[in-house]
Amino acid sequence: MNTKKIVITGGPGTGKSTLINALIKKGYTCLEEISRQVTLEAKKEGVDQLFLTNPLLFSERLLKGRQKQFIDADVYKNTTVFFDRGIPDVLAYMDYIGDTYPEDFIDACNQAIYDAVFILKPWEAIYTKDNERYESFDQALQIHDNLINTYKNYNYTLIDVPFDTVENRTNFILQVLDM
Repeated sequence: MNTKKIVITGGPGTGKSTLINALIKKGYTCLEEISRQVTLEAKKEGVDQLFLTNPLLFSERLLKGRQKQFIDADVYKNTTVFFDRGIPDVLAYMDYIGDTYPEDFIDACNQAIYDAVFILKPWEAIYTKDNERYESFDQALQIHDNLINTYKNYNYTLIDVPFDTVENRTNFILQVLDM
């Protein structure tokens, strides 16, 4: 049996990282979101918001990081690995801002196939902005639509995670996966 690769995706501020942290606490293997890491590395290079100033460079770094995560997950044989966002998220964000990207972005999505994708809808009650999250709630809704379109474009059936407590959302995901 191979590693089962599960994506938890959604627009900004939907509770993805909170769910990932809850899964980690339950002992599941999770690979955390890397966009904050890319943003912080760019700040060390003197670029305050790399996604805003050079979206293609930001997305290339993100794509490489997510491809590495996808490959690295194979180390966990006979288990399930959860990802805080997947490779198609990179394309969804580029489409959201209306920017073009090279063919290798598309190739990356076609080559890295996830076993299941859970999507979290924007939830105004929990939405907050911070230093790395600059989008408004309306923008989060637009990003959500782009995520749906992008994942469907790569033939994924998205599983909606209902609004609920962290515990119930976590249990929902585990029940769907029969874990």
